[in-house]
Amino acid sequence: PPRIFRDRTWGRGVPREGRGARVRGHDAARGAAEWGCGRRLRTRARPRFAGRMVKLVLQHRPDSGYRDEPDRHYNFPPRYRRDLEQGAGDWALYYEPVKVREGGRGYFAVARIERIGPNPDREGELRAWIEPGSYLDFVRPVARLRPDGRPWESALAGADGRPQTGGLAQSAVRRLPEGEFAAILAAGLPAEAVAAGATEGLAEAAAPFRRPVVAQLTNRPLRDAVFRDRVLAAYGYRCAVSELGLRNGGGAPEVQAAHIRPVARQGSDSVRNGLALSATLHWMFDRGLISVAEDHRILVSRNKVPPEVAGRLIRPEGRIFLPADRRDWPHPENLRWHRENVYGQLEAAGPPPWG
Repeated sequence: PPRIFRDRTWGRGVPREGRGARVRGHDAARGAAEWGCGRRLRTRARPRFAGRMVKLVLQHRPDSGYRDEPDRHYNFPPRYRRDLEQGAGDWALYYEPVKVREGGRGYFAVARIERIGPNPDREGELRAWIEPGSYLDFVRPVARLRPDGRPWESALAGADGRPQTGGLAQSAVRRLPEGEFAAILAAGLPAEAVAAGATEGLAEAAAPFRRPVVAQLTNRPLRDAVFRDRVLAAYGYRCAVSELGLRNGGGAPEVQAAHIRPVARQGSDSVRNGLALSATLHWMFDRGLISVAEDHRILVSRNKVPPEVAGRLIRPEGRIFLPADRRDWPHPENLRWHRENVYGQLEAAGPPPWG
């Protein structure tokens, strides 16, 4: 049996015996027998792939000690180095297990791995950097099992098609055949949801998204539609600054999805890089007339915004309205970037929208 040793952190998806134990020197993903939780676990052999690059599933836990930033980087132990190196340059799906504090979302996002190297923040770990602008949240998180009860990943199913536990199912990095990648992607980015979330100018671009392929993941209009859908849903279709739920005569939401850090300046399409804002407040935010402090206080450029305008547009609490799910809250680094690079530094072009 493999050697069991004690550690303060639980290894990424590695079977354990008691709290904090990690199995070492034994690769469950290769179909070998593993020991953990006091019983022997047998796993199916991993699927074989032709060529060098492969699609991957990356397991992410918000409460993990690895401190991942899914739209920026993914940290992992050396045992997964070979898989991540072969996945560099290709797309990966993020998976959140059921047993997390907030409730696991299953497959919840897609991103392209740019490169692999040592983790600069922690000795002994490696890091996979995510290609800027490639991360995209799913419109609908995809549960671990299909509606018929079978796993989306065939390698996690037994001979009878039923889901297996332990072994490969607990591995933090798993290889994924192209067909299964496409099937999960189609479930997470369904054509009707993307089209429904698109603005009038984007609906036509989103319509052909019937069978997701890698080339469509870089389609800017489609990504804008998905980003808008996720951000507005996270904020309950209300403006984060005024908390008003504005809708037009047809019942469609009037709030817009604003990137905190623009994509053109290395910002991502993660919901954590977005704010739901009314058209006026979106204009003000993009021009540095307002920003958000680390404690979510709303900052106003007092020499450019009249007090009566600020009082009319900003919610009385003086702090932004936040999503119910903390995983959707704006990332502090994105807010810091806006304060340091936009707030109070840009000249507004044209007359202000308040007259």
